[in-house]
Amino acid sequence: MAIDLADFEAGAKYDGDYDDDLAELQERLGQIQAAYIANRKRAVIAVEGWDAAGKGGMIRRLTGRWDPRFFQVWPIGAPTKEAKARHFLWRFWNKLPGNKEINIFDRTWYGRVLVERVEGYCSEVEWRRGYDEINEFEAQQRDSGTPIIKLFLHVTQEEQDERFRKRLDNPWKRWKLTADDFRNREKREPYLEALRDMFARTDTRWAPWTVVDANNKKTARITALTHIAEQLSAHVSMEPPEADPEIMDLAASHLGTPGKD
Repeated sequence: MAIDLADFEAGAKYDGDYDDDLAELQERLGQIQAAYIANRKRAVIAVEGWDAAGKGGMIRRLTGRWDPRFFQVWPIGAPTKEAKARHFLWRFWNKLPGNKEINIFDRTWYGRVLVERVEGYCSEVEWRRGYDEINEFEAQQRDSGTPIIKLFLHVTQEEQDERFRKRLDNPWKRWKLTADDFRNREKREPYLEALRDMFARTDTRWAPWTVVDANNKKTARITALTHIAEQLSAHVSMEPPEADPEIMDLAASHLGTPGKD
């Protein structure tokens, strides 16, 4: 079924105890990260969405109980001169996770078919070719043991405007607003057209899109974290690993604990 962003605009208030449910989710995510570390697995979480949709707040809560040695958040901005001299996917390859790692992309390679398309930073031939290049890139990750979890956080124009106003009213949050935010706002229709094409061309069986109604922040966070937890746990054993016999024997000799038979 085609993805229609209009289906994700209810903005329903969270029906539950947000603090307790968030704490429970973060505990679960902490256990999942431990499973990835113990089993030497890896994964990518790719986050897209409108400006002020709550990507940063969601990511902070996602990683709230994670060991910082085993994850990396990559905030993706405009490509550097060095990156522009290469294929557009070059700058993402060296940010992919290794064993035991879960890496999060705050904006992604989808800039090729979104901002670069809308703003004219690449040719039509290049962004049209980008769909197949992205699909193959993601299939390569899946085939090499790196699942990709893709989320798009959606807010209406009215909700985005309200969040912009709140940022302006808060002296410590004004830094979040840039001229690009307002330029992007003026081009919402071209971005909506680009998003329709993006979902239609890149919502694949090996890397499907999940759209989150982000018009209520608490509901969006719980929805996003629940989906991520379910997807991550589906790609790793959640059974505790067997104890290393060598470590158990060392513990027995040093600590007096029973050795491993």
